[in-house]
Amino acid sequence: MIVLLSARPGTLESTMTEDLSPAERYAAARRRAVEQATALASFREMYDFGLDPFQIEACQALEAGKGVLVAAPTGSGKTIVGEFAVHLALQQGKKCFYTTPIKALSNQKYADLCRRYGADKVGLLTGDNSVNSGAPVVVMTTEVLRNMLYAGSQTLLGLGYVVMDEVHYLSDRFRGAVWEEVIIHLPESVTLVSLSATVSNAEEFGDWLDTVRGHTEVIVSEHRPVPLFQHVLAGRRIYDLFEEGEGGKKAVNPDLTRMARMEASRPAWGERRRGRNTREADRERERRQRTRVWTPGRPEVIERLDAQGLLPAITFIFSRAACEAAVQQCLYAGLRLNDEQAREQVRSLVEERTASIPTEDLHVLGYYEWLEGLERGIAAHHAGMLPTFKEVVEELFVRGLVKAVFATETLALGINMPARSVVLEKLVKWNGEQHADITPGEYTQLTGRAGRRGIDVEGHAVVLWQRGMNPEHLAGLAGTRTYPLRSSFRPSYNMAVNLVEQFGRHRSRELLETSFAQFQADRSVVGISRQVQRNEEGLEGYQASMTCHLGDFEEYARLRRDLKDRETELARQGAAQRRAEAAVALEKLRPGDIIHVPAGKYAGLALVLDPGLPAGRAGGHRGVEYHDGPRPLVLTAERQVKRLASIDFPAPVEALERMRIPKSFNARSPQSRRDLASALRTKAGHIEPERHRRRRSQAADDREIDRLRKAIRAHPCHGCDDREDHARWAERYHRLRRDTKQLERRIEGRTNTIARTFDRIVALLTELDYLRGDEVTEHGKRLARLYGELDLLASECLREGVWEQLGPAELAACVSALVYEARVSDDAVVPKVPSGGAKAALGETVRIWGRLDALEEDFRITQTEGVGQREPDLGFAWAAYMWASGKGLDEVLREVEMPAGDFVRWCKQVIDVLGQISAAAPAVEGSTVAKNARKAVDGLLRGVVAYSSVG
Repeated sequence: MIVLLSARPGTLESTMTEDLSPAERYAAARRRAVEQATALASFREMYDFGLDPFQIEACQALEAGKGVLVAAPTGSGKTIVGEFAVHLALQQGKKCFYTTPIKALSNQKYADLCRRYGADKVGLLTGDNSVNSGAPVVVMTTEVLRNMLYAGSQTLLGLGYVVMDEVHYLSDRFRGAVWEEVIIHLPESVTLVSLSATVSNAEEFGDWLDTVRGHTEVIVSEHRPVPLFQHVLAGRRIYDLFEEGEGGKKAVNPDLTRMARMEASRPAWGERRRGRNTREADRERERRQRTRVWTPGRPEVIERLDAQGLLPAITFIFSRAACEAAVQQCLYAGLRLNDEQAREQVRSLVEERTASIPTEDLHVLGYYEWLEGLERGIAAHHAGMLPTFKEVVEELFVRGLVKAVFATETLALGINMPARSVVLEKLVKWNGEQHADITPGEYTQLTGRAGRRGIDVEGHAVVLWQRGMNPEHLAGLAGTRTYPLRSSFRPSYNMAVNLVEQFGRHRSRELLETSFAQFQADRSVVGISRQVQRNEEGLEGYQASMTCHLGDFEEYARLRRDLKDRETELARQGAAQRRAEAAVALEKLRPGDIIHVPAGKYAGLALVLDPGLPAGRAGGHRGVEYHDGPRPLVLTAERQVKRLASIDFPAPVEALERMRIPKSFNARSPQSRRDLASALRTKAGHIEPERHRRRRSQAADDREIDRLRKAIRAHPCHGCDDREDHARWAERYHRLRRDTKQLERRIEGRTNTIARTFDRIVALLTELDYLRGDEVTEHGKRLARLYGELDLLASECLREGVWEQLGPAELAACVSALVYEARVSDDAVVPKVPSGGAKAALGETVRIWGRLDALEEDFRITQTEGVGQREPDLGFAWAAYMWASGKGLDEVLREVEMPAGDFVRWCKQVIDVLGQISAAAPAVEGSTVAKNARKAVDGLLRGVVAYSSVG
């Protein structure tokens, strides 16, 4: 449907309207009036460009009160939908929280919204920043919102909308659980706006959101606003990866296929053994063939892209050191991408942004080499850089003053930094364990940066030719949009105590069963869990309806039910006993016995032809089945030959008479059957079968039944006038509770469920006295305030007073062991640690971890499931101690051999945990932990750590 918002004179809309009848013009005017009265109409006027169909669809769903999941390619403008949620919240007098996965994105979005709505209406909350937190619109990291939800923060009052930008981060192995915690725990009144990169299972994720958040519209857009073209750079030429094939279908460029085939047929350099008789001409010919295709160097790649108008470009290199080396190579090659005017602009902006950095630190940080690269329009971007330096690179790149950036893959998941071209050096990267091919999803994420909306007509993805490259494989990466969203949700100790404190153990299990992780593991469990919750609500209603003013009707109903169950059990036992007696009687039958079949279709007089016993038994016949007792073959008085079953003999039978069966009898012969049946009637037709006397019921003499009947008569509710009415409600209650128990058993029966892991965690926490049933102890309340990978270890250290009497710098060193994790573990190197009290405390921390590790093993809590406490890493203890003691940056970085960006990031994480410890430490007389934690924060938060706004 095409929506016309206005029909000004002389426009196409007015021309179209003039062609309509008066009634149609009136209807069109009414529609325009309705459109113009919507919040979307006023929102669209704030932008100088039109909205895309997927943006309009999502905004309309939001205005209709529905949640939305928007999955669209990088750079397609899905944040417009998030900004419309902000617009709606302000218009409706509600709050809107805009969450992002990293602080850099939070800062960027905060700046954007301040420019649009004014700084008085927008706030910012990150781990180390709090600006105008009471504003109607607050930008924050996802962890901050999670902590608010667990703490029951007053800031949540009036919250109407939550925007979760980059929601596909819930696949992140370390932090993804936070996204699911927020989605599950947000109040039902909050409308959720989920913005995701293009994922292949958006519908599945949308189904889950629909289950846990109510009606959610899934809007998927595969359309890139700027088309992306795929290339391969080999030698001196840039080849198109695809060519137009038959029927308009894309086909791999035959030149690339031919090149790969030729290269595969040649030996690699040095592989061919050369003897003395090899001619020089042969060597020269081979050398010329080899040099037809080569992988150009990094400066050459940038020059080639510049010559073809494909800058600015981001070159992804899966190594920090290689990114820095690439910049140096370009500088040594004399590459200059900026003119004098651009150089001056760069220098001016850099000096302004780094003015707060002390001069003595600039040399340590490699400032002057970094600045030279920026002035030439070249820079690196990776996590090891100082955050301030990264921010400057990002700003200069967006302004077009840096034209070539060499980056690690973390940039692909970070802030908005699009380029005209993206270059991939290799299609293999180190995943922490081995060199592995990048996945189609990773390729899509990396190349998604190519093409700037509103600037570029097209984007370009360029892959450098490497020996052994398979063009078909590359085409598969480029043509596949499989980026599935996989939940990484796992319960943690902190999560467990927070959930139990808010909801109790039983309700917490149900909440965890509704996680996306469980939804993916077994989609039916989510539905079953919801049914259990609905059943429990129904049980509450039934319980209210069966309430009796005379007494406990549930107890009375249980007595009646116990009586009925006991009677049923005795009746079953009696029936089983009679069947057993009947079987024994059947086993005594012999061929020629005349019996009276007591029940069934063939009841009446019958002659036993074969007793139907198993082979080997007296009178048995080989081949006859014997599963349910003897199955005698008989001739009835009505001339039918049938094999009977135990069901035909509810009571024992005895032979009434005997007669001889002629050897010539043939059961298949009608004449034989007729003659023998006639003889049967003559022999025993006059005999009346003995009636089977019913024995006295077991219930008549059962003491338990007698006791229950007396208890029922004596119960106060037995005299209630509405007794039977209450009993009907009680029966419904019982049936629903039985059904609910069956559903719960079905959930319990699933292996590796989130709830089972939760149960094991709760059991361990109960063992350590953090929980007592649904009660959270003082130790548990302390654990609830500690967020981190080693939350339980931190809590145990506080509990055992490990950090008492430590100085601030020593405490910083000890806390660093809880957050730091070396990028590459090196067991051969013993980390340097401070001496004295800090060394003893670190040793005690490791000892406590060993005890917890053994306890986790006892409770079957494993780190392979993403749960459990990893071993503390002492590799940052010396750096944290030195910096908190006031040592200079030059001395610290030289001592620990760590990039400045890594140093700042780890310091900020230590500061974060120290803040938690100062809040969680026991407020007892003589305890110094809280005070020294605050002093340690002051000691760490200085110099490069203090003036780095993100990290």
